[in-house]
Amino acid sequence: MWIWNLMNNQSLRNALRVFERTEENYIEALRERGLTFADADARHDAIDELRRQLADRGAEMRNGGASIRVGWLSPACVECTGANGSETFSTTFKCHRDCYFCFNYNLADYDKFVEEGCPWEEVMQQAAQSTGGKMAVVGLTGGEPLLNFADTLAFLARAHELFGDAHKRMYTSGDLLTREMAEQLRDAGLDEIRFSIKQDDTDEQRERVLANMQMATEYIPSVMVEMPIIPGTDDAMRDWMRRFDEAGIDGMNLLEFCFPFHSWEEFAKRGFELRNPPFDVMYDYNYSGGLAIDGSEQLALELMLWAMDEGLSFGMHYCSLDNKHRSEMRQMNEVGRDMHPCFSFDEEDFFLKSGKVFGKDVEIARKRLQAAGCTDYIESTHEHSLAFPLGFVDALAGTRCTPVVSYNVLERDDQGRYLREVGLEVL
Repeated sequence: MWIWNLMNNQSLRNALRVFERTEENYIEALRERGLTFADADARHDAIDELRRQLADRGAEMRNGGASIRVGWLSPACVECTGANGSETFSTTFKCHRDCYFCFNYNLADYDKFVEEGCPWEEVMQQAAQSTGGKMAVVGLTGGEPLLNFADTLAFLARAHELFGDAHKRMYTSGDLLTREMAEQLRDAGLDEIRFSIKQDDTDEQRERVLANMQMATEYIPSVMVEMPIIPGTDDAMRDWMRRFDEAGIDGMNLLEFCFPFHSWEEFAKRGFELRNPPFDVMYDYNYSGGLAIDGSEQLALELMLWAMDEGLSFGMHYCSLDNKHRSEMRQMNEVGRDMHPCFSFDEEDFFLKSGKVFGKDVEIARKRLQAAGCTDYIESTHEHSLAFPLGFVDALAGTRCTPVVSYNVLERDDQGRYLREVGLEVL
């Protein structure tokens, strides 16, 4: 009945159309630049089925399903979208690898930081001052931190001075790691090392990285692999994952593979297309990873199920592009959890949400809400709408109303904070 009501509610249709056009215009602008998108929701049913199978087998669906956990999970992954403080720094953008999907090129002052190194000491000091030294996890990435090992050790020492017993992790391609380095990293307080695997390595490089991975388990408390899951690499990934298990790693982050807004020709020649729709909620996110590649999520979930069947011992974590955005949403929106009774802070996806009705539904909804004891609602004559706390949505059951969920972000400008509606979802 609600679908019929939707078709006869012009105000609601107009409101929904605003966000539909935003997505359509975004996709069309990128298509004009030569980028290719998959058909809309082409893999939706297959992915839903994989998620159902994982959940049935005990996988934990986190952050509104943007993160999927099987077994051990790094404390850093927990705090990435947690409330106790997480920050990642770089000492250098220099790297001896050249991955076509690297998103460092998107970062401000990339060329400068490649040549001169990153102002990590200044940035760490600012972070310590803004948080009062309360930081649960601290990360060191690159570039390749092992290219300037003295700075890496200095970073760990300074992190301990500023943030005490915060969990400390480091990302590396792994081929430069030596036993002496691993020992020094342990002594400097490194809690976790993450190997970023490059799938097109030569056999010699691959064996060196795997040997270093196994060696690292002798020194570093937690050893992980973190890598994008590239469509079409099914067999290669299964082989890698068997070898990871033999190396004795603690966990693996399976990342959704992304296009970082450069070198599209490298993606196109491999036959890749962009996921469509590009985001679960359209927004101008700050994360530099770019746009998800179609097929990456499906393969990642298939690999997780396969690994469970194989009995691989390490923990697995699927980290989607949407999960990367969750951290940003929490940082922006949590401060507004008590800003108005109409808006609730969603503990899963971290948007500020309200219920909403439009057009001819407003009068019916107002009476029903008042009868149910709802005294906090916001009426707009401009868009002919009424916003109300989501907890009262059941009060509209049995009516001809079509309620929607309003997704909101708490933005900030020179005048202060303000709420911006970024999406509507028909219930």
